[in-house]
Amino acid sequence: MKKNVGKLLALYPMPVTVIGAMNEDNPTWTLVAHVGIIGHDRVLVSLAAPHFINECIKKTNKLSINIVDEGFLPEADYVGSVSGKNKDKSKVFEYELGENKAPIIKKAPLVIECSVEDIYNTPNFESFICTIDATYVEEEHLNSDGKVNYNTLKPVLFEFPTYEYLKTGDVLGKCLSFKKDTNKE
Repeated sequence: MKKNVGKLLALYPMPVTVIGAMNEDNPTWTLVAHVGIIGHDRVLVSLAAPHFINECIKKTNKLSINIVDEGFLPEADYVGSVSGKNKDKSKVFEYELGENKAPIIKKAPLVIECSVEDIYNTPNFESFICTIDATYVEEEHLNSDGKVNYNTLKPVLFEFPTYEYLKTGDVLGKCLSFKKDTNKE
């Protein structure tokens, strides 16, 4: 029997990302696991309203979503533990500017460069609704069809409310391939 555990946000685990934005001439970064898909051409990045990076994003309307793998998890975790108001995080990652001038972490295996189209406010949160300007992937993580191969990329996942980082798991099968008739009469 299922037990009602209340209004628990139970859509985890989610991929761990580092959001990047320019703070004048320098980048700033923050760790985020509240990212999502809106249709096939939009993404959402949800940040607590007091985050320092929010104002930087609003000034430029540009941001990067840097997928975290185990190779730079310690640095990613660090940028989520200190505020850009109190600490200059510009030198934590080697970076380059993408085509739309958002900062891109060189170590990130996959980066989505975005333009902000709208901001959806809820109590204590600002959710940036973005269009995708470009997606950059290390070639070693592309399959023979040029698609992202998450079996080699292996993004780190975040589970809430335990605040644990998880490894991605095994492939169970291809979507829509089970073809079993589950209609019960």
